[in-house]
Amino acid sequence: MKKKNYNYAFVFYDVNEKRVGKVFKICKKYLTHYQKSVFRGKTTPSQLIALKHELSTIINSEEDFICIIKMMSNAVFEEEVLGNDSNNDEKLFL
Repeated sequence: MKKKNYNYAFVFYDVNEKRVGKVFKICKKYLTHYQKSVFRGKTTPSQLIALKHELSTIINSEEDFICIIKMMSNAVFEEEVLGNDSNNDEKLFL
């Protein structure tokens, strides 16, 4: 089976408030903070492995939820924002 080299990722999370700060700091190391509990950005396969490893050591799998959407590049989706996106420093034009 051929490995895929994902170069862009979205991370969404809903974790217990005791761990939310730690999860935020870990995600901030690897990706750009987009909005509340959402991060996204360019990455490397090794950074994704490190991100998943660090997050798995922090979360409680019985209580917490983290979703990582991995993509081959940032050129394979279209973004449409409804409402106020003034917190968004990274504008994505494709």
